[in-house]
Amino acid sequence: QVQLVESGGGLVQAGGSLRLSCAASGRTFNYFALGWFRQAPEKEREFVAAVSWIGGSTYYSDSVKGRFTISRDNAKNTVYLEMTSLKPEDTAIYYCAAATAAYSLRDPSTFPYWGQGTQVTVSP
Repeated sequence: QVQLVESGGGLVQAGGSLRLSCAASGRTFNYFALGWFRQAPEKEREFVAAVSWIGGSTYYSDSVKGRFTISRDNAKNTVYLEMTSLKPEDTAIYYCAAATAAYSLRDPSTFPYWGQGTQVTVSP
């Protein structure tokens, strides 16, 4: 089992920045792909970013590419999501997820382990 705990959400004005953190425990962190997903009210959960455990390759949705950066610190068992130039449409609950898979990292069904989520609200 893997336990994931997100932190760092909050209220920010449009154009501002936030850094989300996700601390993992329970199993060897190095061999997990890690992803961030988000869900806005009355919308489906959507892919935001992911980082593989093979070579540390990163993947982003088109809507956040160039504004968000995902990174991982294996020594701290933590994955981060640095969010800049935030827009009101980025408002959502952000979830951290983990998987031993190496592919299909944009698909939430690939990830069996999920955190409880952290709210990000961007005001106009």
